[in-house]
Amino acid sequence: MANVLYDRLFAPHLGRDSPFLVSRSGDIVSHDTFLKLAARFAHTLAAQGVLPGDRVAVQIAKSAEALAVYAACIQCGAVFLPLNTAYTPTEIAYFVEDAAPGLILCDAGSHDDLRPIAIRSGAGLMTLDADGTGSFAKAASTLPDRFATVPRGSSDLAAILYTSGTTGRSKGAMLSHDNLLSNAQTLKHLWEFSDQDRLLHALPIFHTHGLFVATNVTLIAGGSMVFLPSFTTDDVIAGLALCTAMMGVPTFYTRLLDDPRLDKALVAHMRLFISGSAPLLAETHKAFEARTGHRILERYGMTETNMITSNPLHGERRAGTVGFALPGVDLRIADPESGAPLPDGEIGVAELKGPNVFQGYWRMPEKTRAEFRDDGYFITGDMAVFDEAGYLQIVGRARDLIISGGYNVYPREVELLLDDQAGVKESAIIGVPHPDFGEAVIGIIVPHSEGAVDTAAIMASISGRIARFKQPKQLFTETELPRNTMGKVQKNVLRERYKTVFTQPA
Repeated sequence: MANVLYDRLFAPHLGRDSPFLVSRSGDIVSHDTFLKLAARFAHTLAAQGVLPGDRVAVQIAKSAEALAVYAACIQCGAVFLPLNTAYTPTEIAYFVEDAAPGLILCDAGSHDDLRPIAIRSGAGLMTLDADGTGSFAKAASTLPDRFATVPRGSSDLAAILYTSGTTGRSKGAMLSHDNLLSNAQTLKHLWEFSDQDRLLHALPIFHTHGLFVATNVTLIAGGSMVFLPSFTTDDVIAGLALCTAMMGVPTFYTRLLDDPRLDKALVAHMRLFISGSAPLLAETHKAFEARTGHRILERYGMTETNMITSNPLHGERRAGTVGFALPGVDLRIADPESGAPLPDGEIGVAELKGPNVFQGYWRMPEKTRAEFRDDGYFITGDMAVFDEAGYLQIVGRARDLIISGGYNVYPREVELLLDDQAGVKESAIIGVPHPDFGEAVIGIIVPHSEGAVDTAAIMASISGRIARFKQPKQLFTETELPRNTMGKVQKNVLRERYKTVFTQPA
């Protein structure tokens, strides 16, 4: 029996001396060197008692070694459990209690904080720092650089990724070998990645985007990556000179646009710019194309599904849309309550079937059942609509739907209008408690750096363009919108911040 993911992503590169990872300083790790390191790590996991199917929880800084832990888990049949490096020990305690990992890997600086958690859970605890040192690396240093790959089938778990938990406790999305492999194969062909591509990788690797989209696509194509610890404008501009493609979140592109060094000459050799994890403003699309000659390709995915849709590589990339369903993915728009399919042009919840859809939530069978229709479609919770040409447009999360005076307001529709107004850099529409309407629509605006915005003029400008019940009852300004590590606006934070606007006692 084969190991589905290792045999397709990693094994073909054994013995290859070609570059795989290029560091910020220019150091190069070849494919073969990386896989030998991963094999030593796989031996270390086995020596620590990690068995096939056991979870390995990892909260370590991004590095070649950190990525090799992922490869080692796949090779020895363990389930990779990456955790956001910003999580506190209290948050880590929940994940460890829930996932019951056999081993926890952390930075040396976190060891003392996590030790009581490991002891309570019965998990091993070892360290691995960004410079490649730590007890885990030391234990691996004398072990063989070949490991007998453990067989794993298509439905065996490869990873568990926890959702952000903004509306309740975090859920562990169980992703199988085939979930990850099928998506990597599809994206490689759709975006035409090859062994000639070098990807600029400034994303974190505890998230689907940086780990499974960027890394897996590069691996299956046999390409290489400029592997940056995080995004800085200087590092990315320097890295662009070495790369053919870049994957990023919208914030990456807005920061690049703020730098005058970004021009057509800098990126003339580039093949592709891809954006995801959060909506890309139409203004950013236009500004980036005007500055560089490249039109960003926007796509859409989730922790539970990997990638779902993409704008075309060849053909029109429509700003404000996330393109078409990937080959092999059956996507529909349905009534949120009944699940009945809706015709094109009507807003509903996006639902899908396909080999990319996860196996369910770890130890949450009831929640898993609630998230699937009887006919097997996964309910994304994203409200969306197909336009006249079949492009998918995401209009907001179902939980962000505002019901004001009995009328449904989809935030994205209003945000697009606000974003078009003079002086507005970006906006967020939320619903807050109101004594008469139940919920009232309010807008939070981030002005451009050049000065304040005239909120009265903005209200007058949009008043004739959308129904009165959709119009914000008040506009507020902020210097920036709260975002998570992947650039998504945290509307739950805004709702908490503005919840007493209409209910504060006089």
